[in-house]
Amino acid sequence: MYQEPVFAHTAGVGRPLRSDPHAADLAAIEKLHQKDIEATLPQDPKGLLDIFTEDAVRIVPGSPPVVGKQAIQAENEKGRIEYPGFKVLSYAPEYRNIQIENGWACEWGEHEALYKLSPEAPPVRLRLKGFDVLRRQSDGSWKFAVLILNE
Repeated sequence: MYQEPVFAHTAGVGRPLRSDPHAADLAAIEKLHQKDIEATLPQDPKGLLDIFTEDAVRIVPGSPPVVGKQAIQAENEKGRIEYPGFKVLSYAPEYRNIQIENGWACEWGEHEALYKLSPEAPPVRLRLKGFDVLRRQSDGSWKFAVLILNE
């Protein structure tokens, strides 16, 4: 489990330096968060799929769980066909309380977005709370393994 950073001293310097055993993981998780934003804003089909593990589970309000990367891709494509004019105007997720243990991480957060279903439709504000489970990949990057969103 992620622990608060410990302090270490350098030889001859009397001030503490932060030493965080999860610094590389936290930086890689932040890259995943950034990829999520970068894919969500333009609704990039490849980017929206690349953030998930092969066996990922996505649970969103009003829909059954979507299990597996192929099913997530099919669900994404279905949405693009149903709403061809869909446009994300803003997307701002905030993640909190990241816990890391043995190549797995969990976090919770709040996601706020503004979108339009079509060019003529009025903007809709969406506020969701979420819980995520992430898995470290063999290259050191992280992906979403479970994504649970709730209104």
